[in-house]
Amino acid sequence: MKVLILNGPNLDRLGTREPDVYGRTTYADLVEMCEAEGRDLGFEVEVRQTAHEGEMVGWLHEAADASTPVVLNGAAWTHYSIAVRDACSQLTAPLVEVHISNIHQREEFRHHSVISAVASGVIVGLGVEGYLLALRWLSLKK
Repeated sequence: MKVLILNGPNLDRLGTREPDVYGRTTYADLVEMCEAEGRDLGFEVEVRQTAHEGEMVGWLHEAADASTPVVLNGAAWTHYSIAVRDACSQLTAPLVEVHISNIHQREEFRHHSVISAVASGVIVGLGVEGYLLALRWLSLKK
């Protein structure tokens, strides 16, 4: 089974962007971790990152059309993008929303997610391990 792991703006800066908040794991390390965990679970994992909202919406439409499960870190779009939320609401397979930091312990504007209401589950504040937990949960849904 294929799983898409989709990452929004600035996640390509992992390891250098606010390491006290997001840790020192690089984006390349995250990709490798997710692909390895996916292989162990019998998934074909594809990890993507974009800073372009329309590209993210297109990827979500692709997942909806193919009934592909999605692990999504919408980054800043989490808090305001109705376009990303509406694309998520069209998914026909499980969606797990993941955030590396605990958005509820951060600035007030980060406390609300427009995506959570249409997600199958939400993982926040567990670092990059949250992605691996999302994949493990999806393996229970096979």
